[in-house]
Amino acid sequence: MTWAVVTIALLGLTPARALAHCDGLDGPVVKAAQRALETRNSALVLIWVQDKDEREIQTAFEQTLAVRELSPQAKELADRFFFETLVRVHRAGEGAPFIGLKPAGRDLGPAIPAADEAVRNGSVEHLQQLLTGVFQQRLREEFGRVMAAKTFKPDDLAAGRAYINAYVEFIHFVERVYDSMMQSSHDHFEERETLSNNH
Repeated sequence: MTWAVVTIALLGLTPARALAHCDGLDGPVVKAAQRALETRNSALVLIWVQDKDEREIQTAFEQTLAVRELSPQAKELADRFFFETLVRVHRAGEGAPFIGLKPAGRDLGPAIPAADEAVRNGSVEHLQQLLTGVFQQRLREEFGRVMAAKTFKPDDLAAGRAYINAYVEFIHFVERVYDSMMQSSHDHFEERETLSNNH
């Protein structure tokens, strides 16, 4: 998740987009649930939830296995129930809300698919190039705005304020990127959960 956090900071996106990866019908959580049901191996899904949630998922898993034997219609409904339960509990463990499963094939942007590809292929090279390229482009853009506004006449208050605005935005951009890279995923989730509990 650390790479996802950095990408959020670089692209100016909200955390919801990165988290949405896990609530799709073609996302890794549902894929794990499908494999678990087909192989009757709950360990494949229990790794997606916290210790305190194991009992709930194990119970749902056993109920689903029993019900899906009744008929094709029952199998479809039971599987959907299990997918929703697993994703809901997984997201709650991240401090994120669950508002239903999202359809397969959504546009997740370039970063998430690249991260998944890196894990599948065992190589971070393409992902590193993507993130480095985005960072360098944004850094040049933010820095360029500061440099373009830096030269102004002392008595031109409008131009001076434009420079200050560009300068402040540049400093905040650098600070956000640095803080995101230095912040662990554990700290990120704890902070989000604290914020959600305070609202």
